[in-house]
Amino acid sequence: MTITASPAPSALKSAIRNRITAHHREDLLTLSRRIHDHPETAFEEHRAAAWCAELLQQHGYLVTAPAYGLETAFEASLGDGPTTVALVCEYDALPGLGHACGHNLIAAAGVGAALGLAPLAAELGLTVKVLGSPAEERGAGKALLIDAGAFDGVDAAMMVHPCPFEVAEFTSFALGTLEVEFSGKAAHPSLDPHAGRNAADAMTVAQVAIGLLRQQLPAHWKVHGVTTFAGEAPNVIPDRATASYEIRASAAEDLRELRERVEDCFRAGALATGCEVSLTRPEPDYLDFRTDPGLIALWRANAAELGRPEPVSKGAFACTDMGNVSHLVPAIHPVLDITGGACGPHEPEFAVAARSPRGEQALLDGAVGLAWTAADLATARRG
Repeated sequence: MTITASPAPSALKSAIRNRITAHHREDLLTLSRRIHDHPETAFEEHRAAAWCAELLQQHGYLVTAPAYGLETAFEASLGDGPTTVALVCEYDALPGLGHACGHNLIAAAGVGAALGLAPLAAELGLTVKVLGSPAEERGAGKALLIDAGAFDGVDAAMMVHPCPFEVAEFTSFALGTLEVEFSGKAAHPSLDPHAGRNAADAMTVAQVAIGLLRQQLPAHWKVHGVTTFAGEAPNVIPDRATASYEIRASAAEDLRELRERVEDCFRAGALATGCEVSLTRPEPDYLDFRTDPGLIALWRANAAELGRPEPVSKGAFACTDMGNVSHLVPAIHPVLDITGGACGPHEPEFAVAARSPRGEQALLDGAVGLAWTAADLATARRG
């Protein structure tokens, strides 16, 4: 997106900041802490979605919940201006780790930006749309929202994410998932092993093939997984073995080739052992994230004004279904440092950081930065 006009007036941006950091501060911190203290995993985020929607409704937003065919999705809208900005709220937790990815901060930051913009939407010429997005960690909720039309008519989509460092221009891997099931034939391993077809052996052959395949893969192509079942007793040749795998590549186009090569390894395991194999995709692919240069220029200026740390340059290091959104509409996904590198996402210590003073300051800064960026965009589009 090319943006040439001047940013929103400083008085207007000061009013936005005051509403978020003073008027709504305690509401936002309470929202974040409630979500943090009651973690809910993919497609189970009933309380988190309801708490976000209730706070938005209290401040003039028209709420639809559930929305777009997903029980834990919501939409909240306000204004009827010519520029429509989608503020995306994630709120799912990790199994066993709670909010070790800081989605409580993401949700509260999105809600905070919306509350800051609410009284000024008409003056700015904005339509503000808040989308409650379930199942980012597993399930690709945003891909489902896209298919249901949630981002139709949106001019820009934005969110922030906590991290152990500060990055403005976020990039991500494309991610595909694969569920594997080998079916063989049970038999006694000493009396009549020749009658069996060992599903665990099929899995072993496949994993050896994947290990050898890695030698020929580009550095940015990743394959990793776990065996989830391979028999129950050593005196029975297992007739069933299962695994869950992920594949990653720097672009969605590469993901298709990588998937075929990995699936061929599992087919080889079946062929070598006389077993059958079933390969299924449990969720849509996560596409690589493509930052919009015009929007991120606005964000960078606003983050500097807020006194955020100088952003660093990082290659792809994670995956997000916000990548799917970025293929559809201009989008940004800056990450905000909440640990100074002391720990990273998906570690127990990161869940602690997501409820710390540093984490909550990132929440407030993120809300202000998103709201300012939306205001700048609307101002630019009005000329």
